[in-house]
Parts: sequence; C-alpha cells; structure tokens
Amino acid sequence: MTETVSTAGPHAATSGLDLSTLSLMLEALDDFIAASLTPELQLELDHEDRCPEDIVRAMSDPDTLGVQLVFIPEEFGGMGGSAWDSYRVCEAMARKDIGLATAVFATFLGSDPIVFGGTPEQQEHWLTRIAGEGLVFAYGATEPEAGSDLGAMTTTAERITADDGTVTAYRITGRKQWISNGSIADFSTVLAATEDGPSWFVVPQDSAGFSSGPPEDKHGLRLSNTSALYLDDVEVPADHLIGEVEGKGLVQAQNVFGYTRLMVAAFGLGGGWEALDRSLAYSVERVQGGSPLSEKQGFTHKLIVPWAVRLEAARSFIEHTATRLDAGAGAEGALNTEGAIAKYMSTEAGIAAADAAIQAHGGYGYTRPYVVEKIRRDVRITTIYEGTSEIMEMTIARDRWQRHLKSGGRHYSDMADRLEAMHAAQPSAGADIAALACRALAVVLEACRTGRLTRNQHVLFRLGELIAWTETAAVFVTKAAAAAEQSLHEKCLSRFDADALAVMSRVFAREAAQKVALEGTRWVAGASEPGSAQLTTIGDVPTARIMAAQAGLVTDLDTVRDILYAPFGSGSPLSATG
Repeated sequence: MTETVSTAGPHAATSGLDLSTLSLMLEALDDFIAASLTPELQLELDHEDRCPEDIVRAMSDPDTLGVQLVFIPEEFGGMGGSAWDSYRVCEAMARKDIGLATAVFATFLGSDPIVFGGTPEQQEHWLTRIAGEGLVFAYGATEPEAGSDLGAMTTTAERITADDGTVTAYRITGRKQWISNGSIADFSTVLAATEDGPSWFVVPQDSAGFSSGPPEDKHGLRLSNTSALYLDDVEVPADHLIGEVEGKGLVQAQNVFGYTRLMVAAFGLGGGWEALDRSLAYSVERVQGGSPLSEKQGFTHKLIVPWAVRLEAARSFIEHTATRLDAGAGAEGALNTEGAIAKYMSTEAGIAAADAAIQAHGGYGYTRPYVVEKIRRDVRITTIYEGTSEIMEMTIARDRWQRHLKSGGRHYSDMADRLEAMHAAQPSAGADIAALACRALAVVLEACRTGRLTRNQHVLFRLGELIAWTETAAVFVTKAAAAAEQSLHEKCLSRFDADALAVMSRVFAREAAQKVALEGTRWVAGASEPGSAQLTTIGDVPTARIMAAQAGLVTDLDTVRDILYAPFGSGSPLSATG
C-alpha cells in the first residue's frame, strides 16, 4: 500500500502535536463542552433550532479553549497540528455535537483558501488574527443553482480601477447558499468569477451591501448556524483578493479536498460511534425475554457488531490518508481520491450505525431524550456537505479507472500480490481475503473496459463504491498486521488491541470481497447485452474462493461482540442463541 510522496504543500512532512499535547487538548475539549453544553441545553437548542453563538465563540477564544489553534500553523500563532491531530479533534467534537463541530470546522474551512493560496502578507494578517482574536469565518462557495459545481457559479467580482488602470478594489454581486456560520461569522471567504476566472475574496461581514438570510430550518445539525449570503455590489479592497492573482480559486479549492474531506469523515466516524456506544450501554441494561439484549445474538449481530466493524474499517482509511498527508503527499490535490474514500466510507458507516442505534433502542430510540435520533439527524449531513456521496463515488471511480487503464489492468492485481505477501507474514489479519476482493475488482474493471460499460454513469458510480470498499479492506488488514507487529501510529486509539483489529479486519474483508464478487458481476451483466464477451470474462471472478472464505464468519462475529461488551463486565462468551 505504499505510494511515492511529495514533500511540498502547507501540510507537508509534519508530525504535528506531540501525543501528550494532543491528549491535553482532547481532555480540555471534553471538559469545556461538558461544562458549557449540558445534555438538557443541547436538547433545548436542538428543539429550538438555535445556534449557541456564545459557545462557538468561547471555543475559538484562545483564552478559553482556542480549539482553532490546532488547525493554524505555528508561525501564525497556532499549534501547527497535523492531519492526525485534526482528525482526532474533529472526531472528539463530533461525538459531543456535530453542529458545534461544524461551526469550528467552518472557520478552518473559511481560512483554507488563505492557508493554501494567500500571499505571505495575507497569511500573516488573517491567520494571526484567527489565532489571536478567535475570529469566526464562513466559507462561501456553494450557490443555490450551482450546488457542488463550483464552476457553474454566477457570483461575480468586477474590477474597480484607478485612472492609471491599477485595480484598487472589487465589486462583488451574487448569492451563496447553505453557508455554515453564515449569520454569525466575522468574515467570509467568498468565491466569485473575475475576468480571469474564479477567485477567492475575504469579505468582512459588516461590508455595505453584504447580508445574510434567516437561519435555514434544517432536518438536523440544528446547533449549527446555516444561512444564505447576499452580496449586492459589495466592495472590498484589492488586497482582499486571496493570492492577489485572479483565476486561482478552483485550484485553491481542489488543493484542500483531500484534507477537508478527511475532517468530515471524522465527523461521520464520531457521530456513528457515539450512537453505537449509546446502544451498547442501553442493550446491557434493557431486559427482554428474561435476559439483556446484549446476550441475544439476533440483536448484537444485526444492530451492533456490523457497524462497529465498518466504522473501524473506515477509521483505518482515515488514518492511512492522514499519515500520507503528514508525510507530504497532499500537494496539488494528490490525495483527493483518498480523501473521498475516507469520507465516503466513514459517513455512510456513520449514518448506518446511527440508524441501527435507533432500532437498537426500540421505541425509546425514536424519542428526543435518548439522543440517538438527534445523532441520526445530525450525521445525515456528512454525506452531503463537502461533496455528496455521489460526488465521492464519481471522484473515486474516475481516478482509479485511469489507474486501471494506465497499469494495463494490473493496479488491483498488484495490490493483491502485496496483500498475499502480507498474509504470509501475518496470517490472522485477513489479507488473503482482501486480496480476493482486489482480484475480483480487477476482473470487473477489465470487463467494464472491454464492454465500454463506464459509458453508463450508474455503472461508473457503482465502481466507485466497490473500489472504496476494496481499498478500505486492504488498508484495514494492513493496519491489523501493523498492530500485530506493534508498529501502529502512536496517536492511534487504544480501544482495540491487535487481536481485536485482526478479527474485525477479517470480518470486513469478507464483506468487501463478497460485495465485489456479487455486485460487480451483477452490474457488468446488467449493463451488457446477451452474449457479450465480457459476460465470459466475469467468470474469472474468484467467486467460489470468496464464498469459501466466509467460513468462520459467525465465530468472528461472536468474538467481535465479546470484545465490544467486555468493558461492561462480561467475562465469558455471550450466549449464541439468547
């Protein structure tokens, strides 16, 4: 799974905070939110659809908490956190409240064009103020009609020139939609079309002609302020053009997707695990038919175990991507696809885990006091903002399709070879099963090539899904093997030991391999005409070996269950039948 990396870019080759400093920040964050946002207040704010601006600003106050310092380079007064640090902080915030997490993330996102595209003078001015004054930012990219298609925006920035032709200012006109912190930010970074192309501008919230709409009435994320921004001939000085060169806006936006999507992935992970942990605790106490739900295999193996496995599989890909970003591989958008896989797998798993948590709580799960219904509403947005799941599928499929073509169809076969070599050294992690998923995927992709099946957009998107599952399986078994060799990253959570990671990675690898074998061949056949050559090709998918690899699955599910419930005092395997 190794890749050649660059050492360029704002997040290049950084180890970030030392482990003790990160631990202190996470502890301080936990203490602050526990004191500031009681469960009663949280439910009240959610019910009233009200953003606690005082808490948002206190979180950004360097004299109170200063959580934004993690995201700001040291030379500008921040802590210079790494991608690993940012992921851990974002997960911790999401476990408390994804709305509050979004408010903090919006300032980070709003400052990103400055970090990645600002002149040294602009970086010094704005980033130092965010660090030292706790300024709240918004990120104004999305528009009502354009949605996620930044190239289709209609907001414009017209040059204002002096008599000698020098550009002195810009006049911005347009509308932005779904803007986090839109009504409460001190400044917004706004993407607008100039004569030379899309460009970012820093716009003070008190500028003449700049206003925000009422807060959106949202399905979830109700502790986050979200509103439209209206720009009616808003004038900003020329030095508010980020980078002071027009036309760099889309490049600057693309350069950060690998990083920002990793943070949203952490939101999905945090929300999913919070819901799942509430279900674990509830099932130990809730007695049905004379015994706790936790002792019923029909309950645990449907509503608990699968989601713990998927969340930890997704975590492994977040950590894999964070490691590469911190090694300097994020230059020029090099990890957009990895960020997309991390976001796709984590947010989809987060939603599924939260949905299962409602079911696990029965009727209580459908009520506000048990919180899981709120988590389910909140985590839903993670598959939409910073790129929908469908955009993630497209991003993944297009990039990996090109790798398949350029490698002569060898990309995933070569990955399978590496996994099989890993299995020889660490046979317990399931690397051999992940290798089967890779080999099946290679056959499916080649069948799509010979049949020109990617002309069907739906087929392309389904390939994106299968690729994400396959690569996540490969990364998860790699993490499990590293745990067995005691070579995990020092900032890994210690909740699951090497044996636990091995059994969970085996479970996930089985599911990934089966998914590719069954769904991959289904879509090849479904997009083909009867008698097409590719229908013969998919016979090379190692379906029989993948089915044989399912042997032992239920035993492994039992083991995962016992691991999850061990902290509750279960000293022996739970009943298989309940």
